[in-house]
Amino acid sequence: MTNVWQALAGGGVAALLRRLWPVLVGICVGTFIGAVLLPHDDTGRATVWLGVALALYAALGLVNVNFRVPRHAEAGLGLVMGAATGAITVATGIFVVPGTPYVQALQFERDKLVQALGLSFTVSTITLALALAHAGEIRGALAGPSLLALGGALAGMVLGQMVRGRVRAEIFRLWFFVGLLLLGAHLALHDFL
Repeated sequence: MTNVWQALAGGGVAALLRRLWPVLVGICVGTFIGAVLLPHDDTGRATVWLGVALALYAALGLVNVNFRVPRHAEAGLGLVMGAATGAITVATGIFVVPGTPYVQALQFERDKLVQALGLSFTVSTITLALALAHAGEIRGALAGPSLLALGGALAGMVLGQMVRGRVRAEIFRLWFFVGLLLLGAHLALHDFL
């Protein structure tokens, strides 16, 4: 719900879809391949490595290393980055790497970046849900906790949109990377804490 809200807020969805279709298709393909071909691993190693990758990406962002994707490379690179994101999502349940850095490298302005990430996260969420349903991992007992979490998430979305409208772009960028760094550190160190 929050991802759909984020994706639709601001209009211009059709133009974003025309630009993002390669990464979105790649996410679907990568999720399917990951669900079918990746071996099941309960060791948590994939999550640790995802955390390391997130922390590294956030550290590069905090020291102002900016990646840029040339417009002519978006179709091919988008498919590859989307497929990698889908496979990593199946392995970890988190759809941030490499999709978020890729979308950010497309150099959208702040509000369009948030909207583009919402589209990416929506496709990732739906394809992961389909993969989990196919594997029999989605059960009715999850409905209550999910609805409770949704209430908190929607309240957070309202608060986040109010804050985003009042924060300068540099501050938004700083906290975006700080958030990714904290998430990456949490994932990488979770088993050690």
